[in-house]
Amino acid sequence: MTADEALLSPDALPSRHGYLLAALVLVASLALVAIYATGAGTRERELAQARLAGEAEQVVARLRQQLLTYELITRGGVSLFATVQAPSPQQWRHYTDGLELDRRFPAMLGLCYAEALSPAALQELQLRRRAAGMGLFNVDPPGARAQYGPVVLLEPRTIANINTIGFDMLQEPTRAAAMLAARDSGAARITAPLQLAQVGAGRGLVIFAPVYRAGIVPSDPSARAAALAGWVCAPFRLDGFVEQAVADAPGTPGLRIVDIGDGVETLVYAHDAALAPGKHAAAVTHSVEEQVYGRRWRLDFHQVRAGNGGSALLGTQGTIVLGMLASFLMFAVALSLARTQSRAQQIAARMSESYRRSELRFRSAMRFSAIGKALLDRDGRVVDANLALANILRASPEELMGRDFQALFSGTGDAAEERSRAATGSVYRVTRELRRDDGELRHVLLTYAQVPGDVGQDVASLAQVEDITDRVRAEAQINALNRTLEARVALRTRELTRANEALESFAYTISHDLRAPLRAIDGFTRVLGERHADAFDDAGRGYLARVRAATARMGELIDALLKMSRVSRGELRREPLDLSAMAADIVADLRHGDPQRQVDAQIEPGLQASGDSALVRNLLNNLLGNAWKFTRGRERGHIAFHRVEHAGETWFEVADNGVGFDEAYAGKLFRPFQRLHAQDEFVGEGIGLASVKRIIERHGGSITAEGRVGEGARFRFTLPDDAGVG
Repeated sequence: MTADEALLSPDALPSRHGYLLAALVLVASLALVAIYATGAGTRERELAQARLAGEAEQVVARLRQQLLTYELITRGGVSLFATVQAPSPQQWRHYTDGLELDRRFPAMLGLCYAEALSPAALQELQLRRRAAGMGLFNVDPPGARAQYGPVVLLEPRTIANINTIGFDMLQEPTRAAAMLAARDSGAARITAPLQLAQVGAGRGLVIFAPVYRAGIVPSDPSARAAALAGWVCAPFRLDGFVEQAVADAPGTPGLRIVDIGDGVETLVYAHDAALAPGKHAAAVTHSVEEQVYGRRWRLDFHQVRAGNGGSALLGTQGTIVLGMLASFLMFAVALSLARTQSRAQQIAARMSESYRRSELRFRSAMRFSAIGKALLDRDGRVVDANLALANILRASPEELMGRDFQALFSGTGDAAEERSRAATGSVYRVTRELRRDDGELRHVLLTYAQVPGDVGQDVASLAQVEDITDRVRAEAQINALNRTLEARVALRTRELTRANEALESFAYTISHDLRAPLRAIDGFTRVLGERHADAFDDAGRGYLARVRAATARMGELIDALLKMSRVSRGELRREPLDLSAMAADIVADLRHGDPQRQVDAQIEPGLQASGDSALVRNLLNNLLGNAWKFTRGRERGHIAFHRVEHAGETWFEVADNGVGFDEAYAGKLFRPFQRLHAQDEFVGEGIGLASVKRIIERHGGSITAEGRVGEGARFRFTLPDDAGVG
């Protein structure tokens, strides 16, 4: 073969085309470098401007996020007023301590509540605080006004914050404007820059969130003033706020924030680099206006560009040289590609045969699959379908050819499918309905997947059809059962609420309505005994004494019943408890009250639990007090408080060697006023163990009792650490 024949052979043509392509790449690359060199300066400035705009957007987003966080903190305070009608200073302190303002938000001076008060309401507040022993509440500045907005709650309790209590924010115009705007809009509002009320705090801002009575914002704006209860406010320093928001932002440009909300420019914050934007000739600037909780801010950004007129690293000339080197490098790569082109053609021929076999395996797997499948073209028409799909649709595969696949189903619209496709990418699933010719409605799950292949082929996607009718019906039944269960829970909750209300009413009746006749009986019998004693013989005077003793006993029973009812009410406050130390204190009190008794008390050290301190002390006082009382007939009593293993769990046990009880009547021990011993033998109201059981159940625990007549008793109980009972 001659040289000319070699150049004209089919194998030589790709190589020659490759050389021509390499030359074109070199020429095009050099032309691009030349074009770049002509406009490098302009592009560099535009790039710097775009970079500054991007960095400014990041800073604005961080400032916006920081302000949103401050708003959420104040909204949390508003939510506290929605759950608790009038939070106490301790509740406000607990909420603020949980926020960890000093660590997480050092720019925030605290979280306060300013109450909206009329003159009469202010006087009532002062009397109420004086009656609670909180001292005199003074309003600053003093004087008579139609409306007051003094700070009544402010945490954390720093010296500056304590001195701010009583400051009337409504008397300062800047604060009043934001407070009234928050009241009328029902949303959080921020002040213009002002001098903060805390001594030495400097200039800052205050964000106000309105608090309405009943925790609901009135829909009618005209009714919001009457429904206003006060404002939750968060004062913060300007410099600390901005520095915290952009502290970790890389390459933060110079920043100047100006408040333009009132038509007058008021400086909010200024960084040193932003004070003199004309200092550098190569400087770029960018301004953004933002609506900030009722105010309008302008953020001016300033940054100095590199002075080499081109790339910050190489400059224009260096970039041109680098572009030329890259051009020659691409030329070398193009030559290398030309040499490997012939090798790639040989590999492509082998891959074509492999692709043909892969295509055959794919179609065989689809046709004999137990799940309905169809191949669709780019218009969504059926190109091929298997027997499983034909069985679901009640049609032969031949009848399905060329039909619009979407038209075979109904249910979910195209918009839903487009959202599902956008969310999941190349593979997405939708649920549709299938109405068969016999009228039966079936639910199917369609799975679409793109089929990779050559450009122009007739197959574009694979659709998989699964009949999920039985699953949908089962889910509907489960949802119906869940709704029924929710209704039952709501019914039981209402019944429990009514029962608690009835218990409250019963306790009130006992406390107030029964004591009056008891006092009358006791008073008249006492008068009879004192003034008309001579009219009675010894038996009559004895009867009067018994009547007075019975009324005293009934009064004690009323006190015991009220005491037991209080155990079931009130907030349960869990904290770590040292049961050993608590039991030792109780035993010491028992010894002090009955020093003649000889009782051995063994208390295991290191007994720890979690619970309400007052309730658990009441529990131990009843159990240890009963053990002390019922060992009175022993020559030497023995009481033990220790930890035991029972039924695979760890229990606390109080044991004694007292008179014990018949286990046949153990069920009566924890019922109110159920006694297994006579009153003249062992005094008591029969309420102690009932209170013990209620205390333990409130902590999510349980209690059991064992005993034998004449051999003592054992009471075991648990106090789970993770119980959510309250």
